[in-house]
Order: sequence, then structure tokens, then C-alpha cells
Amino acid sequence: MIAGVEIVLPCLDEADALPAVLAELPAGWPVLVVDNGSTDGTAAVAAAHGARVVVEPHRGYGAAVHAGLLAARDEFVAVLDGDGSLDPAVLAPMADAVRAGDADLAVGRRVPLAGSWPWHARAGNALIAALLRRRGVPVHDIAPIRVGRRQALLDLGVADRAFGYPLELLLRAGAAGWRLHEVEVAYRPRAGGRSKVSGSVRGTVRAARDMGRLLAAPGLS
Repeated sequence: MIAGVEIVLPCLDEADALPAVLAELPAGWPVLVVDNGSTDGTAAVAAAHGARVVVEPHRGYGAAVHAGLLAARDEFVAVLDGDGSLDPAVLAPMADAVRAGDADLAVGRRVPLAGSWPWHARAGNALIAALLRRRGVPVHDIAPIRVGRRQALLDLGVADRAFGYPLELLLRAGAAGWRLHEVEVAYRPRAGGRSKVSGSVRGTVRAARDMGRLLAAPGLS
């Protein structure tokens, strides 16, 4: 067990997926579920399976992650989606890289299984990652899985509270000279319905809008 690493799961209507997700997480790591306004009993399911729960009523991925960072208690924090799409087996090596001082932030690079990543979402992600590399941020994915030091993540001052949060985090980390460590992670079809982002062209367009605004923002280049 790697002591001092807390797992934050931002969740919106993930009651169906959570039992399996929680069972897959590294044994002994504390788990914090951030309920982002669910109507399906997500908070009750999380608590019944041993997770600590906080509620963030303001909708948005960034709002949920930020609330999780504020509520977390350990020095290191691992963040991943609560929909079962990301294989949590990579969390231990990601945490090892940060704890050993080899990286300031470990991030995932999704390796999609069949049916897990619609073409429109994959294409948009590849374009944004390429733009990041042109700015000197060495990533190939904007994946919703990462491990870093809790206070350092808060100190970056990420302001986006919607879909642009992961991109702004990488932009600010790059500007701060952080060393990034990218780890391949199996990307599986999510459990319990469509993704809020990649599950539709509309969701992808909304995410691209938020991210495009950040790429054009002064001070984040």
C-alpha cells in the first residue's frame, strides 16, 4: 500500500457504476466521492461501499474536482472518473513516480478498447493534445486521470469549473515548469449510460468550446 494517497472520484449519476469502480481501487487507499448533483442515489451508494462523500451542488467537472481537492486530507491525490472507463491499476505506478520525485504530475494516456471512444471525441482530444505539445507540454491525451500533490494542485490556481479544467491544469502545469509523467491506461466502455462529454457530439462540442477558450486565453500560453 502507498500511504498518503487519497482517491477523488468526481461523480454525476454514477450509482450503477460505483460498486464495481470502488471494488477495483487500490486496497487501503482512502476514497472521496464528490457528488456533483446526482439524482440517482450516487452519494448513498458511495457511502454504503465505504467511501467518504462530499457534495458539490455547482454542476461541472472542474467544480467537482476542485471540491475534492479542498476536502481531501492526504498529501497526494489521485483523481479519476467514477464511470468505470479507466483502469485504476495504473494509479500505483503513477503515484510512485510523483512520490519518488521523478515527476510533479502523473497523467494518463488512454489506450481505447473497442467501443470506448467515439471518433469525434478522439479526434478533438488528439488536436488539443497536439496544440499542447507545440506549447511545450509533453502530453498525448487530456485524460481525466492524474496524480499529484494536493496543495501544489490547488496552488496552480486552476479557475475553470467546467469541461476545461483538465486542459487548464496542463497549461498551468506547463507554464510552471512542472515535470509530467504520462502513463498508458486502458480505456474501457463506461458503465451505466453515456459519457457526459464524449457520449455525444453535443457534449464533445461543449468541451471543445471550453478548451478552445482556454487555449486562446492570455497568460495560459
